[in-house]
Amino acid sequence: MIGHFLVKGLDRGVAITLLVVLAIGVLIPASNLLLPEGHALHVPTYLLTLFGKYATYATLALALDLVWGYCGILSLGHGAFFALGGYAMGMYLMRQIGSRGVYGNPILPDFMVFLNWKELPWYWHGFDHFGFALVMVVLAPGLLAFVFGWFAFRSRVTGVYLSIITQALTYALLLAFFRNDMGFGGNNGLTDFKDIVGYNVQSAGTRATLFFLSCLLVAVGLLVTSAIVKSKLGKVLIAIRDAESRTRFIGYRVATFKTVVFTVSAMLAGLAGALYVPQVGIINPGEFAPANSIEAVIWVAVGGRGTLVGAIVGAVAVNWGKTWFTGALPELWLFALGGLFVLVTLFLPKGIVGTWSAWTAKRRAARDAAPAAAE
Repeated sequence: MIGHFLVKGLDRGVAITLLVVLAIGVLIPASNLLLPEGHALHVPTYLLTLFGKYATYATLALALDLVWGYCGILSLGHGAFFALGGYAMGMYLMRQIGSRGVYGNPILPDFMVFLNWKELPWYWHGFDHFGFALVMVVLAPGLLAFVFGWFAFRSRVTGVYLSIITQALTYALLLAFFRNDMGFGGNNGLTDFKDIVGYNVQSAGTRATLFFLSCLLVAVGLLVTSAIVKSKLGKVLIAIRDAESRTRFIGYRVATFKTVVFTVSAMLAGLAGALYVPQVGIINPGEFAPANSIEAVIWVAVGGRGTLVGAIVGAVAVNWGKTWFTGALPELWLFALGGLFVLVTLFLPKGIVGTWSAWTAKRRAARDAAPAAAE
């Protein structure tokens, strides 16, 4: 599918976005590593980490736009898949600490020693290997999405009811991971990471590499999702979004299509969460909070639902605004976020990129019609 997509050629907007994302992924780390701190173009390390976090959010927004913008599945629980991928990577990072923890136990993480655990739980085994952790990063959220989709979509749960169920799912995981006896660090979560594949997570080179990988994931995610929506599968997804009953009556197995795309989207969100954790240095149950999933919906709505590129733009723009507001006017951020969503819904229902595309298409049509009218 992807090879055929590349042969046919990329959409212009997607191609430009890919080039911009890859250029940023190379130039910003180079600026951080190669230019001295006093240089006008030097990017500080804290900004490198902040931009890397934005990149992981952009991938999460892409994953959500794939199911909401093109299949009509409004998921209010995609933050759960993001967090599960993050926990899988966090478990690997915790296993790399070894005897360098506060309690010096070479097997048990510090929080388990503190809680008087006697042995490592069975579901922690294997996470001392990066390959196993990488498999679990996509398998854990993918399996959860598959099981959830299998039951929900075959029961023909749609609309607001499906959205409520997805939000209940992430809230249930939030409550479960808060428990100390779950073996995931409870309220404090997983932190105090040391190494990743043998490299210090705090070193400048490692941070630069993680930023580049985050940008690369955005590019690959955009390429894969674009290939999906432009394929025959994508046409069926759009048909399901616009007229699910008619698509079912034609003979398509709607539940199967929805389950497949929901699972792919969850896997992409899990990969984003895996790159998020080593850059921010912590993962805790707060990542399962329903508010995080709702924010992701706002990113997609602001950027432009059903545009893919808009999901990236919305994620970066809204989080940049959040960074500024929480620093300058922290008490007003939630009001600003709610106001932004209302304004976009009323005046830019297609989002930033969707509105721009509609405007340019109208101008192009008017320009093409002018010679015919003159004749």
